[in-house]
Parts: sequence; structure tokens; C-alpha cells
Amino acid sequence: MKAAELKIKLKEQIIEYLNLLDFTSEDIDDEDQLFGPKFDLDSIDALELSVLLEREYGIKMEDPAEGRKVLVTVNTMTEYILANKKEA
Repeated sequence: MKAAELKIKLKEQIIEYLNLLDFTSEDIDDEDQLFGPKFDLDSIDALELSVLLEREYGIKMEDPAEGRKVLVTVNTMTEYILANKKEA
């Protein structure tokens, strides 16, 4: 999967997993800070994003510090997925 396709899919998954019903994928910019004021996410949402990575892409993050580097923007998540995705 190419990065551009993955970003679109990831935005839709973020909306679904985090119940961001007020947003569409077009509302989420690739560089928007996921834990900034726009989305008002918290630590439970970080856990849900980790679950998303594990269920959808076979990626399990063991180290919380790693999550703080990855779960920043759609771009950082996309780069991490492309580098670490388990092939089915």
C-alpha cells in the first residue's frame, strides 16, 4: 500500500476507533497534532490508537515512549506503519 492510500485509510480508522463523529477524513490534515486542541484526545485515546495499530497492521508497541513518538500525526503513524507492518 502506498503512503497516500494508507493516510486516507488511517484517517478513516482514527475516526472510527476514536468515535470522532464530528470529523471526516478531509478534516484531518496529515500534520495535525492528534493530541493537540483540535481533537482533544487523552490517554484512553492513545490506548485505542495502539489497539488500531495492533488489530489493523499487526504492530504491537511495547514501549510507551515509542508511542509518544509515533502517535503524533497521521504522517508519523503512516511512516511507522510502512516501516513495521507485518505482512499477511
